[in-house]
Amino acid sequence: MEKLVIRDADVVDGSGDHSYRADVVVDGGRIVSVVKEAADAGCQRPRARRELDAEGLVLAPGFIDMHAHSDLALLRDPDHSAKAAQGVTLEVLGQDGLSYAPVDDRTLGEVRRAIAGWNGPGDDIDFDWRSVGEYLDRLDRGIAVNAAYLIPQGTVRALVVGWEDRAATPAELDRMRRLVAEGMEQGAVGMSSGLTYTPGMYARGAELTELCRVVASYGGYYCPHHRSYGAGALEAYEEMVALTREADCPLHLAHATMNFGVNKGRAPALLSLLDDALEAGADISLDTYPYTPGCTTLVALLPSWASEGGPEETLRRLADEETAERVRHHLEVTGSDGCHGVPVEWETIEISGVGDPALSGYVGRTVLESARERGGSPWTVARELLLKDRLAPTILQHVGHEENVRAIMRHRVHTGGSDGILQGAKPHPRAYGTFPHYLGHYVRELGVLSLEECVAHLTARPAARLRLPDRGLVREGYRADLVLFDPATVAAGSTFAEPRTLPTGIPYVLVDGRFVIEDGRRTDVLAGRAVRRTPR
Repeated sequence: MEKLVIRDADVVDGSGDHSYRADVVVDGGRIVSVVKEAADAGCQRPRARRELDAEGLVLAPGFIDMHAHSDLALLRDPDHSAKAAQGVTLEVLGQDGLSYAPVDDRTLGEVRRAIAGWNGPGDDIDFDWRSVGEYLDRLDRGIAVNAAYLIPQGTVRALVVGWEDRAATPAELDRMRRLVAEGMEQGAVGMSSGLTYTPGMYARGAELTELCRVVASYGGYYCPHHRSYGAGALEAYEEMVALTREADCPLHLAHATMNFGVNKGRAPALLSLLDDALEAGADISLDTYPYTPGCTTLVALLPSWASEGGPEETLRRLADEETAERVRHHLEVTGSDGCHGVPVEWETIEISGVGDPALSGYVGRTVLESARERGGSPWTVARELLLKDRLAPTILQHVGHEENVRAIMRHRVHTGGSDGILQGAKPHPRAYGTFPHYLGHYVRELGVLSLEECVAHLTARPAARLRLPDRGLVREGYRADLVLFDPATVAAGSTFAEPRTLPTGIPYVLVDGRFVIEDGRRTDVLAGRAVRRTPR
């Protein structure tokens, strides 16, 4: 690996302090020197075999995506420009309580079906791992960007308890604790939950508390998709704060939004709750994406009882007329727990992807629009899609509030996370645009954050949550995971109409000191590896 000097960069180093002009020297995958104001001081400037003129560009630490769904995409797509082109140099996988380790043969098949809408069915993947450590070893063969992993609590529960709505027995809880401990020992950075997704949602608070105690004993953190982002949102946040305080476990709130009509203008109530807990000594952080709509699977909206037993039982219930009518009533009248306790508004549910190409005519339309075109009811359309596509459809859910988005991103424990689902013909633009959208729209255009503040939110702050001692800052001795961008032009290219368009204004991205983006183009470099938990 040749020595590199990045010359005359405006360094925004991740600390939140003011930028400064410097030459930055990279060698052996690390930053070996930062020479400030070299030209003006008249001192000897560093030399190297390769020099990159960074005049007019900002040099920052590589961005850390605290909520990614690239668990299979990193293996399937060596290019992975969706994230590399944004300046992302590290993704945190294993989100929302469902991923592909630890598993056995039975649960691997179940999980693959359950989250096919997130990651595809995986027919093109050789699932040659079962444990967390084996999955991380697979990543170590070479990927586009670095990746850390959260132990998915729902997958652990499926492996030990199954997909039934019941309390774990003492013996089952002991086995789940052992699996979490093994995953942490093998390099996971913490544990995630999806408490509106089966089977993770069936865990009671006491069970989650015990698993969090194990996570905390290894220096990890708990990252829950909590029980409601709608009618019971504040109560759900309160539950997670209280639970992790009892377990003495750090808490990172996943995609911490306040959505649906019931929560319009209520971000200050959430932030007050967090401020009170922080002042009382709680260790809390959160991530958000800089958009209003959400994104999930269509099946996730169903009441939890309809998904008990796993994907095949869900399909069986949907095929039964009487049971399907009960599902409809819960969705449209009472408000299902899968839809966060709020009656579904079909005009807000846009189909973003399907597994079967024959159903592609539904993509890009709301369920209500498709129902009007076909002369049926919205539930008839949704049910038909779920049955024909075997639970694979993904959706955009247009239920967010801009004032809440802005208020939460200003908070002192905020970090950036794309929650980017890369599957589907029309994915959420956050998958391809989160980080440049922060920099271009919310920094340059709106001034919601200063450039220095925003970079800190996307770099040093998440590195601190992950307990990575040599990432997240431009410092001598730190890993050379770096991004160079033009602050005057950086912008997300992705839109809701064209969601896979790559960003502009990010000409260079380095992972481990090697260019993965050079002159705005993806190289063939696979410098990413698994980033394992740092021992206490």
